[in-house]
Amino acid sequence: MKIFRGFHHPGIARACALTIGNFDGVHRGHQAMLALLNSEAAHRGVESCVLTFEPHPRDYFAGALHKPELAPARIGTLRDKLTELARCGVQQTVVLPFDARLAAQSPQAFIDEVLLQGLGARYVLVGDDFRFGAQRAGDYALLDATGQARGFDVARMNSYEVHGLRVSSSAVRQALDQGDMEAAARLLGRPYTISGHVVHGRKLGRELGATAEGAGDGFRTLNLRFAHWKPAASGIFAVLVHGLGELPLQGVANLGVRPSLDPDDVNGGRVLLETHCLQWPADLGAEGAYGKIVRVELLHKLHDELKYDGLDALTTGIAKDCADARAYFASAHAPTNHTETRRQTTRDRI
Repeated sequence: MKIFRGFHHPGIARACALTIGNFDGVHRGHQAMLALLNSEAAHRGVESCVLTFEPHPRDYFAGALHKPELAPARIGTLRDKLTELARCGVQQTVVLPFDARLAAQSPQAFIDEVLLQGLGARYVLVGDDFRFGAQRAGDYALLDATGQARGFDVARMNSYEVHGLRVSSSAVRQALDQGDMEAAARLLGRPYTISGHVVHGRKLGRELGATAEGAGDGFRTLNLRFAHWKPAASGIFAVLVHGLGELPLQGVANLGVRPSLDPDDVNGGRVLLETHCLQWPADLGAEGAYGKIVRVELLHKLHDELKYDGLDALTTGIAKDCADARAYFASAHAPTNHTETRRQTTRDRI
């Protein structure tokens, strides 16, 4: 999949079948829409294209109004969104910076300058609640009327439901907020996943519990930064880690904001996913994971984040989390392998 920041690039396809949206989580409703988009693009002999925004428009307005509570919790990072769009067969994604100019652009100017002149849209597919342009004044009726006048097709896709529940990013956020990882996986069509490069931390974990039963040489962690200040999920989870060997590794992970009391902590104040593998691969050594791209599936929430009185209490807490994670994986509820919650095929999605 080709990825562009903005649409002023010579490599962008001169004609495309286009859909527009934030695609946070790339859930099953999004997947159904993308399957239809790919079909329409192939029928017309053009590339399929997603136009998405960074930051999320509601993030922008929350900042502009100094009301952070208006910003939606983020399901996935931009990296994970682009990865999922590529897996869905999208040929081209344009990430458009959402700024003051775009926020003030009239609906007609958005159609003329972005959709037609910038992206060469020949077919535009939108959701049933699609709005665009300044003050969200543009709607499907305006887009459809302009398409008839300017020679491009417009289609609208109704909501996608699973067992009577409308699949939406809001529904995924609610499931993650409640710690219902099984419900989130049903809405997403896959386990909830965070990926990224393993970064250096304080290396405190390898010092904790080095003599505790089952801890070996400590509770060393794989640290991934979640590049948004407000993740949809938080707490302690039983996880599977991909990218450190042929098979996924069982682990326990903490997703939350690293306290910034230590001035030397490079991750202080950041949202961090700290994952401890229950069995560390011997061939990696102590430093072998840094810089690797790993993918962590958050399968089951153990509990919310807890505050501990000291390092001894923290060590005891982590040891209990490891024991609870092992119990989860040993139970009938845990997946026996990482393919059971597979992505739907195109046939499943339509």
